[in-house]
Amino acid sequence: MSHAEQSLGLLARTIPGATRVFHAHHLDFCCGGKQTLQTAADKAGLNATQIAAQLDALQDGADELVDWTEADTPDLVAHILARYHARHREQLPELIRLARRVEHVHGDRPECPLGLADHLETMQQELESHMQKEETVLFPMYLRGMGHPSLPPVQMMRMEHDHHGEELAKLEALTNGITLPRGACNTWRALYLGLQTLREDLMAHIHLENNVLFERG
Repeated sequence: MSHAEQSLGLLARTIPGATRVFHAHHLDFCCGGKQTLQTAADKAGLNATQIAAQLDALQDGADELVDWTEADTPDLVAHILARYHARHREQLPELIRLARRVEHVHGDRPECPLGLADHLETMQQELESHMQKEETVLFPMYLRGMGHPSLPPVQMMRMEHDHHGEELAKLEALTNGITLPRGACNTWRALYLGLQTLREDLMAHIHLENNVLFERG
């Protein structure tokens, strides 16, 4: 079944980042989540095929099977920048928006993750600061062949990675292990799908830096 024939709600629940696409096109995947993408696009005067192609691109962004331990440093750095730094900058604003919506609409439910949006904003600020330091200081050192595991900037980035891990643990505590409650709406489902993807991406990101890039020198 093509994406155009699937419901907005199903697409939002199963494709990380789909809610960002729907939001950009002003498509209601929550209350109007039972509509197919084709029907919703037709009503809004939009091209369902083009929107479906954007969803395809999200899925095609999955990692290729590459052994990054054997990759040249410039290729590894380029991969980290494109696959993780750019992805986090896309993920977090949308997750914050979804979390604010869930807290606003469902704040009276005991299982609502109150404080999640604020926590995600903190994570966004900390990650942005961290990534900028890597992009302006650390990665250029490795690209010039001057990187080494014992360098103070490397040790600092490892410490910040440990802190990111602690922030992920807080995120899981706020969301009961990113476990959906019964009767969760499409927005809530999309939020938790996105959180699971963020967790997986951030862990893979830290692994590539700590255990592959930072060990070079």
